[in-house]
Amino acid sequence: MNMKNTAPTRTLAALALAALSLTACGGTGDSSGGSRNSVHAVGSSTVYPFAKLVAENFARSNTDFRSPLIESTGTGNGIQLFCKGLGANTPDMVNASRRLKDSEFDSCKANKVDEIIELQVGLDGIAFASAKGGIMLNLSPETIYKALAAQPYGKPQTAKTWKDVDPALPADPILVYGPPSTSGTRDALKELVLEVGCKADPAIKALKDSDENKYKQICTEVRDDGAYVDQGEQDNLIVQKIESNPRSVGIFGYSYLEENTDKVQGLPMNGVAPTYENIASFAYPGARPLYVYIKKQHMRAIPGLAAYLDEWVKSWGKDGPLAKIGMVAMPADVMAASAAKVREQTVLTREELVAKK
Repeated sequence: MNMKNTAPTRTLAALALAALSLTACGGTGDSSGGSRNSVHAVGSSTVYPFAKLVAENFARSNTDFRSPLIESTGTGNGIQLFCKGLGANTPDMVNASRRLKDSEFDSCKANKVDEIIELQVGLDGIAFASAKGGIMLNLSPETIYKALAAQPYGKPQTAKTWKDVDPALPADPILVYGPPSTSGTRDALKELVLEVGCKADPAIKALKDSDENKYKQICTEVRDDGAYVDQGEQDNLIVQKIESNPRSVGIFGYSYLEENTDKVQGLPMNGVAPTYENIASFAYPGARPLYVYIKKQHMRAIPGLAAYLDEWVKSWGKDGPLAKIGMVAMPADVMAASAAKVREQTVLTREELVAKK
């Protein structure tokens, strides 16, 4: 027997078997009917530039593998695609600017996506911004809620200007460009800002226990009379909109603020500016973690998936390439825990998901 050829033969056989097992577990392959041979990730527009950079660096240092396909679909839509099932016609990963919901976890499990690896990959902030030299507002969760809620504290929305919600603010019309309902940034806006402002009213805070659906409607439903303009999953378009209208405000991830400091300025919340240091310390009210979710069942079947995750681990340090384009690095213990999950392929449990909420 030629021992030199044995290892490569085994490797090829293992890859072929893995590809076959992936197709058998629910995939129909690509449009030509074959199996897929590159990583496919969908999801958050906020995480997209980071995932794209990791993919580019991965492709340069792993020439034996095809470059990953990264799509910006929004967190909500991306998770729906991710949870549809297993197989080569479904994404291997979803990037998310919020944590997986209990209902989404259950939907995944119902479709046999029951081995999910959860990685926190960094931190971000929901930045409120205006054009460089444009309107300057010292905001708070309460003023933002009063300005953007469809029914502030259960009453009709009558505010037309920022001065209407806070006498200390200018009498400029409220015009905010922001993310759509499918975006993780919109979900984080609801949870980290709107709900916080809404609960400033003790009666509304008590409503959560007696009628949660009514509470959610009052606290998180955004006005639709033109004061808040949904710009889809295109954060760069929001930057363009506020640049062209200096009296308007935009909402997007901190990385887009960092990337466009020559065009836009961050607006403080509770007197705290959206800066790297303030997000890293969670002093800024809109600070949030960013996530990547992976199908463990795809790890052996999709060429390069494990190596792509290793590239994430190499990239998310404080002095790494992701920090250079605006990602805020995680605390050291969280970083180590995420690296261990990649190394050990630790599966997320429902108990763990619920416990951290």
